[in-house]
Amino acid sequence: MDKFRVYMQYPLRISDSQYYKSMIDNPPENIEYIDGKNKVGMISNKGSFALFNFLKKQIRLWTEKFNLILPNAHLSKNIEDCDIIHCAHCLSKNENIPWVFDVESLWQMWISGRENPGSRDKVLKYLKRDNCKKIIAWTKETQKDIIKKFPEIKEKVDLIYYAMPEQRMGKKNGKTITLFFSGRHFYNKGGLHATEVMDKLTKKYPNIKGVINGDIPEKIISKYSENKKLEFHQLMPYKDVLKLYRRADIFVYPGYSDTFGFGFMDAMAFGAPIVTVDGHARKEIVEDGKTGFVISRGTTPHRELSRNINKAIIQEMENKISLLIKDEKLRKTMSKNCIRNIRSGKFSLNKRNAKLEKIYRNAINKDL
Repeated sequence: MDKFRVYMQYPLRISDSQYYKSMIDNPPENIEYIDGKNKVGMISNKGSFALFNFLKKQIRLWTEKFNLILPNAHLSKNIEDCDIIHCAHCLSKNENIPWVFDVESLWQMWISGRENPGSRDKVLKYLKRDNCKKIIAWTKETQKDIIKKFPEIKEKVDLIYYAMPEQRMGKKNGKTITLFFSGRHFYNKGGLHATEVMDKLTKKYPNIKGVINGDIPEKIISKYSENKKLEFHQLMPYKDVLKLYRRADIFVYPGYSDTFGFGFMDAMAFGAPIVTVDGHARKEIVEDGKTGFVISRGTTPHRELSRNINKAIIQEMENKISLLIKDEKLRKTMSKNCIRNIRSGKFSLNKRNAKLEKIYRNAINKDL
């Protein structure tokens, strides 16, 4: 079967998403991704990625300030030698070559992350083009959101989950149980609640250790500095974060701002059961009672949750984590379920790649 070339179009010519790193590092057998020299999937606050994150924030800030509610559409140039364009959470302005695009959240179709009256039709014009072949949602929840907003193109909307290789689990000493949190944006990802519950549990149980990774404010480190069973790590490259996941027995991750959450995938790949708080597609990603526990968040806005201690959520997290601490059999069963999801379940590379290749070939009418 002939290979064909897929051009990766990122909105800012660079991406920090693990979604695309996984595609480029583990492509379908007959697919060659071009423009794959862009660095993707790193976790760092230095160099080009600091500039990248700054630019994203500034673009959104100024488009909202001047009410520039524009489609998130970009033109791919000098790509005559590719068969199809894959747009990374953006639309394509190209008119003479087939393209598909994937989307984590419906609102990525607008530069500002929101719409106003009339801007829906501007986006719809791109979606209705004949050379727009497929809209790939990351979750069923996002798939439903897209179809609800754009019922005219519902036949173009499909679902492909993120996938990654199964990881080598670290050796456990059988005595110490390590709780782990990792989130680049400490507050929005629920780092405050994760740290608070780890502080409580490490004092409650003699064999518990807590590890926290992310852009951790100094006042948080200072507040919990007397607890020597808590270990803090600031932002680091993704390959080093994976070393921390390898040590984890339980992944504690509220994830208040996530519409997907790659940390869930990393934890599952290392067989770490997850304790999280409900949110967009959360129970679709974390199967409550099978790969972890999903706690109700109530009606409190995520910004308020992320910045303030919520005693009810803290208590319920403590209860669920305690259950996993005490019940080794349950912890191991959930660990096996996590790995099964990555190895052969809905987050497996084989399933992802088979579906991706089928979408590409159908888009350019090449036989499977």
